[in-house]
Amino acid sequence: MTTPISIPTTPKRALIVIDVQNEYFTGNMLIEYPDPQMSLHQIGLAMDAAKAAGIPILVVQHSAPENSPIFARGTASWELHTTVKSRPYDHLIEKSMASIFVGTDAKQWLEKNKIDTLTIVGYMTHNCNASTIYQAAHDAYQVEILSDATGALPYENSAGYASAEEIHRAFNVVFQSNFGAVNSTAEWIKVINAGGVLEKSNVLVSHMAGRAHQSA
Repeated sequence: MTTPISIPTTPKRALIVIDVQNEYFTGNMLIEYPDPQMSLHQIGLAMDAAKAAGIPILVVQHSAPENSPIFARGTASWELHTTVKSRPYDHLIEKSMASIFVGTDAKQWLEKNKIDTLTIVGYMTHNCNASTIYQAAHDAYQVEILSDATGALPYENSAGYASAEEIHRAFNVVFQSNFGAVNSTAEWIKVINAGGVLEKSNVLVSHMAGRAHQSA
């Protein structure tokens, strides 16, 4: 069941740049879909557009212990990718859990800046992005997801196998059904320059459309 919520007519956005670190490009966790060079380019465009529009930028960096095989603090793989590091941003947080809200001052920074809408870019679609999106939606933030400025990698475990494309696509369909408005970076830039909002669907509309697709 979905509950109607008030969407701000003039959103006070923050761009949330999640874990754009070398680990995903030269480490043990290689982003595969969408093409990582394309998503990096879109992240750069989103940061440039946010800066030009006066939208504050929160950069997030995932940290693990120094002996960790991934995101080991202080290593080259842990460092922010130059796409982000070379651009200005307003606040940097380190996290050790998936959601940006756990063990950080993200909530306080958002409140201080009177933010009501979070625009999500970065990695990974299905892990840190998803955890942040769900928590933000439950905390009554409006959420926007730039699907071409995010990305996934493949998994296989005792539950089965899923390709990076399958994971990325399925998560974005679910996000759009209830948790946030999914769109391209180019469309988002048009919307912020026009002072508009992006709209999400709801679970019933999404389900009925899915049934109609199966029957077609």
